[in-house]
Amino acid sequence: MRREYITYDGNLPVRIQLANIKEYPIHWHKSIEILMVIKGSIEVTIESGVYTVSEKEIEIINLEEAHRISSKEDNLVLMFNMDPSFFQKYYDDINNMFFYAETSLEDGPQVDEKYDILKKYLAMILCEVVQRGEDYDEYIEETLIEVLFHLINDFHYLIYEKEELRNNEEQLERYHRIVKYIYNNYNNKISLQDIAKKEFLSTHYLSHEIKNTMGLSFKDFVNLTRVEESIKLLLDTDMTISDISEEMGFSHTRYFNKHFKKHYKLTPMQYRKKYKVDDERLEEIKDVTLYDLKEALEYLSSYVEDYDRYNYEERITKIDVDAGKTIGNFIHFYKEEIELPEAYHMLEGEVIKSLNIIQEEIDFSYGKIRGIFSRNMGVFSEGVINLKRVKKVFDLILGVGLRPNIILEEEDFSNERYKEVLNYFIDYFIDEYGNYEIGKWKYTIDKNLEVDIKEMIKEVLEEKYGLLVEEAFINRDDINATYDTAYMVPYIIHQVINNKGYENIKVIDELEKVKKASNEIFFGDIGIMNWEGLKKPSYYSYYFLNRLGDTLIAKDDGYIVTSKGEDIQILLYSYSDDMDRLIEASNINKLRGVRNATEKNISLNIKNLWRNYRVTRYETHEKVNCCYNQWLSMGSPKILDDDEIELLKLSSMPIVNLSYGRKTTVHHISVKIKGYGAMLITLKSLK
Repeated sequence: MRREYITYDGNLPVRIQLANIKEYPIHWHKSIEILMVIKGSIEVTIESGVYTVSEKEIEIINLEEAHRISSKEDNLVLMFNMDPSFFQKYYDDINNMFFYAETSLEDGPQVDEKYDILKKYLAMILCEVVQRGEDYDEYIEETLIEVLFHLINDFHYLIYEKEELRNNEEQLERYHRIVKYIYNNYNNKISLQDIAKKEFLSTHYLSHEIKNTMGLSFKDFVNLTRVEESIKLLLDTDMTISDISEEMGFSHTRYFNKHFKKHYKLTPMQYRKKYKVDDERLEEIKDVTLYDLKEALEYLSSYVEDYDRYNYEERITKIDVDAGKTIGNFIHFYKEEIELPEAYHMLEGEVIKSLNIIQEEIDFSYGKIRGIFSRNMGVFSEGVINLKRVKKVFDLILGVGLRPNIILEEEDFSNERYKEVLNYFIDYFIDEYGNYEIGKWKYTIDKNLEVDIKEMIKEVLEEKYGLLVEEAFINRDDINATYDTAYMVPYIIHQVINNKGYENIKVIDELEKVKKASNEIFFGDIGIMNWEGLKKPSYYSYYFLNRLGDTLIAKDDGYIVTSKGEDIQILLYSYSDDMDRLIEASNINKLRGVRNATEKNISLNIKNLWRNYRVTRYETHEKVNCCYNQWLSMGSPKILDDDEIELLKLSSMPIVNLSYGRKTTVHHISVKIKGYGAMLITLKSLK
């Protein structure tokens, strides 16, 4: 029988085999198969096409595609069979999806970055299957999801034929519907007119577009589908040629013969005589030798050398801390300033709620505020300067324990009027809050301003009122998909504790960017909260840092230990050397975010603890309690209802564990930092 039934490895949705394939006769299965040649080369026949797959190249075989693998030389091929029922949980239409790879000699080697990414994912899956470390099944499933969306984004069969469809979602969906309709109805009488009517298009236009998109006319595409599907009936049944022709939807056997021979260079009867054999003979023809998968991992080691779970059980980070020693002070400089929304958004309910939460849990000193003189603030009312709305904004800022850092930028009125407004502004707020308070505020001039405007502002603020003025470039369009991901947790912590000056801290994502984005939830702004009230992963970086003490006990890559009185705080995080490079990446997969590439097993020994302690662990990482990853697992919805928002809020909170630590010579803690994340351990002295 030519149909194969794939038996997957245990409960895993994937089967991997390493084989030397001389002859693997025509067969098919309900499985997505990826062939990765690691030594030698093979020839793969898929339906009516023949492709040469050379060393380090990949071929993709879709669900139910009849295919044959052969070679005249020794080779090593990794065969990945992936369960479509697993993929269907994340992509409903997987059974109607096809993926193509450029593997013929005419197309040349696979040098595109998308192939390297796919190979790395496959190597990571192989690594987990071979090593079988803790939670290996979870890591395999996570990586398979990465593979799924990578295939959809970069190996989509329609994009393969017509690259410009990549950025035209509406057209891509239309042609996918058309192809899907053909594949599901090829054995019926279907016409171009029927499809044109369904799509509300003219027949002439649709005919031209199908030819342009698929490289075949509508009739040729339908007939090709029919003859390719007929292979299964020719080889796996005893149906007559006439019956097969009718089953495939041909009006007459001679048309079946004509189109079959066009693609296979044989008539259906000749093809059957050449390839149809019984099961016993089929096994005799099959020449496939299987090898231990461990051998393959050696070939692919270069793809997993930066994957921390590669031989991770042998990697234990040992940290010895003497609680009785200090090496200096820990300065919470990151709390100096946070960027506020534009002034005319400050009084909106979402902003007020977010700001109160942030100040209660982290407590920044200054709030950088823009647009206080904008038209939206109603500063001018019938030619009279009116600061009532501005006053409400400043009352809010001061009321949550912040002082303003006022950004002075270009306004849509003359220099004379600008000067008048500035004088009125300072006098007004001196009357409201007093000279001392106004003197504590910050005033920052946008360096992009014209020189004469800068001089005018300094003349008013510095010369007349004696206020300190600074200049800085004001960044307005800092968008990066990474900002929403759990990757930001260890990245920010590492920047802060090593005084590298990470300053991109904003209360909430910018509302104008929300309106322009494809969804209302995550789109790569630098807010530590979003407009749904969700605490983004970056929020917990500052939440943890704020709980550190002021006395520094120990610090190195991946950890910091502080004290406050007799209490001890330990912050562990999954730092890796490639973090600075990743934050600048421009090709981050926005559907799936940044793939987890870090995990640490830590053995922590704390000496000289002189009291009993209540030990509290706070843990956050991408695998469990990251709102971005939770959102992805929901299918990246563009809008969330109230119940979904509340569930995301609950599921995104840090995991908290309480325990009791007795006074001992050495207090040992063994922990694992999973994925991109961090763990805060506090030891509170019990008297």
